[in-house]
Amino acid sequence: MKLNAPMIRLITMDFGVYSTKELLQRGFSTWQIRREADNGVLVALRRGWYATATADPDVVTAVRLGGVLGCVSALRKHKLWVPPGYERVHTRPTRDGELKSARACVGFGRPPAALTAVDPIPVALLHAAKCMRAEHWIATCDSALNSAGLTVSRMASEIGPSARRISSLLDKCDPDSQSGTESITRVRLRAHGFAVVVQPSISGVGRTDLRIGRLLIECDSVQHHTSLESYHNDRRRDRRALVDGWLTLRITYDDVLYGWEAVLADIRAITRPDRHRRRERP
Repeated sequence: MKLNAPMIRLITMDFGVYSTKELLQRGFSTWQIRREADNGVLVALRRGWYATATADPDVVTAVRLGGVLGCVSALRKHKLWVPPGYERVHTRPTRDGELKSARACVGFGRPPAALTAVDPIPVALLHAAKCMRAEHWIATCDSALNSAGLTVSRMASEIGPSARRISSLLDKCDPDSQSGTESITRVRLRAHGFAVVVQPSISGVGRTDLRIGRLLIECDSVQHHTSLESYHNDRRRDRRALVDGWLTLRITYDDVLYGWEAVLADIRAITRPDRHRRRERP
C-alpha cells in the first residue's frame, strides 16, 4: 500500500511507537488511524497505542506490557553511556496502563503521564536511580549533562521535586566528564579520599582526564585511542608530561570495570610516598 506523506515522515522518525494523541498531533484524523490499523500499516499494541512495521522491538515490548520504555533502557535509547549489566528491557508503569510485569521499574512518587513511548532523559534518570548502582547512575547522568550541555542545577530542575531524593547523587555529578570510565574512576577515587581534578589543562600537554597532585590519569577507550594518529599523539603527550615533571597513568575500560582493585593498588603505590605532589622548578 502506498503511504501518504505524513505517514512516511512518521515512520522515519522516533522509535516507531505512538499514542493516539501523538498521531492526532501529527495531523492524522481518527478515521486515518483506524484505516491504517485495518490495513496493517499500524499495529495496535494496546488501547491508544500503535506501532509501525519498523518499530523498535524493545519499545514495542514495553508498550505491549502496559507501560513505556523507561529507566536504563530509555537512557540507552537516548545514546547515553550505560555500563554493562542492565540488558533487560526496563518498563515503566504509566497512569493509563495496567502493567503486566512484576519487574516494572518504579521510581519516586507517582508515575508521570506517558507523553511518548520512550521516557525523556530526566524521567528515565529519576527511575534509574532505583535500578542502577550509585556510581553507574552518576556516570550515566554525567553523560547526559555533557551531551546536552546542562548544569547539575538545571538537571535537578528538569527532574523535579523528586530530585531531593537523589540530591546526593546529583552533587557528585560533573558535566565536564568525557566518558563513563572517567566518571566511575573519579567517583571511586574521591570515595577513597583522593582530591581529583577533572579535565585539567596541562601546559604543553593539553587536557587530561583526571589529575591527583602531579599524577595524570588517562582513561583510554578503544574507540578513541586506536588510530595511528591517536597512538602517536598519546606518546608525545606522555613524553612531554614526563619531561615537565608529571607522571602519567593510562587505564582502560576493562581496568576500571573488571580490574579496579589492581588499579587502586597502583595509584596508592604511586601516591603513598608523596611522589605525586608537584614540585615547582627553581
